[in-house]
Amino acid sequence: MFLMIGVTQGRKDFDHNQLVICTQCGQYGRYRVYMTFTQLLLFFIPCFRWGRKYYVQMSCCGTVYELNPEIGARIARGESVEIGAADLRFAGRSGGGAARRVRRCPACGYQTEEDFSFCPKCGGHLE
Repeated sequence: MFLMIGVTQGRKDFDHNQLVICTQCGQYGRYRVYMTFTQLLLFFIPCFRWGRKYYVQMSCCGTVYELNPEIGARIARGESVEIGAADLRFAGRSGGGAARRVRRCPACGYQTEEDFSFCPKCGGHLE
């Protein structure tokens, strides 16, 4: 008899639309709400989930907050919930570390956040 069992990490994004002014960058942004979890797979079929954590990522600068689990569970059930500042705890920035500076090529106008010295599009020196 052959039995296939596996454990994997998962992520589920929720459709939550709330426009806010970001406390980190001061721009308008939207909350992107998602849940992370660990799941048991039996023959590639998800059977059991545990370790659910809810997060909010800002659309403007990528700042990530851990969301109050009760509010996250209500959003997961499809309820219309407004997220307040008291429901969020700073968890960091996506991509790790501080925000990167956008560099622009004076020759072709290409923009990048990478630490290139020369433009990957035209080869010109980046500012």
